[in-house]
Amino acid sequence: MNSIERLTKLFAEFPGIGPKQAKRFVYFLITRSGGYIEELKKEIKELRDEIEMCADCKRYFVLSTQSGKNGNEIIKTCNICSDTSRDQSVLMVVGRDIDFENIEKSHSFNGKYFILGGLVPILDKNPEMRIRLTELYNLIDKFGKTGSLKEIILALDANSEGEYTGELIKSHLLPLVSKYNIKISEFGRGLSTGTELEYSDAETIKSALQNRH
Repeated sequence: MNSIERLTKLFAEFPGIGPKQAKRFVYFLITRSGGYIEELKKEIKELRDEIEMCADCKRYFVLSTQSGKNGNEIIKTCNICSDTSRDQSVLMVVGRDIDFENIEKSHSFNGKYFILGGLVPILDKNPEMRIRLTELYNLIDKFGKTGSLKEIILALDANSEGEYTGELIKSHLLPLVSKYNIKISEFGRGLSTGTELEYSDAETIKSALQNRH
């Protein structure tokens, strides 16, 4: 396998990218100058160095520092989780970081988030390997002990994987929601069947959130 084939294979692993489009990326890079390639390499490296996963919601965010007793300390929670002005009583569970970004752009939600890291295909035998079920359980247990959390909103894709993932989550969280008297709701009318949250516009998200059940 030569360098073109190896790079094509890597690009083909990107979400939504097939072999033909992956090869177009490779040939595009071949035509670029050395400076462009070096800049791309630099940005990819900095992406790895500057991005951290939030300790609470599990979304990726740009690291920042604050002055502490021992000099600059790295903040391990994102700006959403550390924002005390946001509604502490509602937690929205979404599949991916891009879903979180789309909901934030709609300006329709002011609570907290949790990022699952994906969805579970129907009949998958190891859902814990696909999504962050254990981390979600632990976070809700943490919030439940404080008495602040009143509702969990499952904001998942309106397709078979989203529905299956939602049922898994509800089953997994049943002991906690019963113990702490927490309501679980789901997006209502507004999202058409088969819709991925990533591609929904602001009005659709607002409607689905307002009509949750």
